[in-house]
Amino acid sequence: MKHPTDMKRGPNDPGLENPGRRTMLLGSAGAMAAVSLLGFTPLARGEEPKTLPDYVAWKERNALILHSANTMETQRGAIGQGVITSSDRLFVRNNLPAPSEEIVADRDGWEVNIEGVKNPRALTIGELKTMGVTTVASVLQCSGNGRAFFPHGASGTQWSVGAAGCVMWTGVPLKTVVEALGGPVDGMKYITSTGGESLPDGIDPKTIMVERSVPLHALDTAMLAWEMNDEPLPLTHGGPLRMVVPGFYGVNNVKYVKNVAFTETQTDAKIQASGYRIRDVGKKGAPDQPSMWEMNVKSWVTAPLETARAGRNMIYGVAFGGTKSLDKVEVSTDGGQSWKQAQFLGPALGPYAWRPFVLAADLPAGEHRIVSKATDMVGNSQPEGRTENERGYGHNGWKDHGVTITVS
Repeated sequence: MKHPTDMKRGPNDPGLENPGRRTMLLGSAGAMAAVSLLGFTPLARGEEPKTLPDYVAWKERNALILHSANTMETQRGAIGQGVITSSDRLFVRNNLPAPSEEIVADRDGWEVNIEGVKNPRALTIGELKTMGVTTVASVLQCSGNGRAFFPHGASGTQWSVGAAGCVMWTGVPLKTVVEALGGPVDGMKYITSTGGESLPDGIDPKTIMVERSVPLHALDTAMLAWEMNDEPLPLTHGGPLRMVVPGFYGVNNVKYVKNVAFTETQTDAKIQASGYRIRDVGKKGAPDQPSMWEMNVKSWVTAPLETARAGRNMIYGVAFGGTKSLDKVEVSTDGGQSWKQAQFLGPALGPYAWRPFVLAADLPAGEHRIVSKATDMVGNSQPEGRTENERGYGHNGWKDHGVTITVS
């Protein structure tokens, strides 16, 4: 395994400058008790583990910011200019501790139950592989990516920009599987996926289980994936089987998926009913609030990050449109007063993948605020500011995501 040099943390990683803001997604004593029973303990304020937990030991330690044993962010400077994110640098976000390695010992034997169809049944991965196969490039992004920029100190992991990556998923289209089972039962409005993590006794499963519902129209693109970046899907990222919904936030891409049901209503599991909801600051989550489903258009700069030499500089970044292809990315070196259109790098891998971009800019000595603004094919552009909300979700404002560099 490669061992790159330590990457400096600069003033453009606000969650790092103020480690006291790194708080876990724990809002009550009951939640804390559940976490203890589940086998992991949140880190003390400002604490960072020196080594990676066993289930992620294969990752590049120096490319990651370790917020907790279950939350690891790709450093902005480690994102690079590639279309596909290297698996060993991809961020990690688990709502529950990862299951034992035993579940990937016999990958083809893993079963997933398909319900709410005319001919419900359990299928092994081995059987799924005989039904069809497709490969899709898609951005995987945590709903709270950009949370560190919210001034009210939104609770949860203080992600800057590194809770995102673009990966290649290989598996069978869910629509192919469903058609083979007779199609959804009439009247179904949602696809509800349940993870296969082990839950402790004595706790209401609905309070901690990972079970998410997405609108039925996601059937057109959803897939059951068993490979990531041309390798067997690692346990770290949901192996042996994961629900993948391209263009949707990561929480909807349920890991270790054991059950897929077509349902009339959304699940009443807490992670759906009140979790991952957009609500005003200070307000509790509720089912009538917008859920974190489709991603919005977004971009950020990946280099340079702190310093540069006067003269011609290459400004790099990444951008994506969520569920829509990108039209353009503009870059400003004066904090948004003037803009120039950047050039896309590499091939276009479809509407759900990100596009690295570059702009050649002549920078005089002094301080420069570099920001980027992406626009999708139907005209949606990043706003300047953010939508204030309790949990710091869905932030795509271009102003906060910029970097300030010193040119000499």
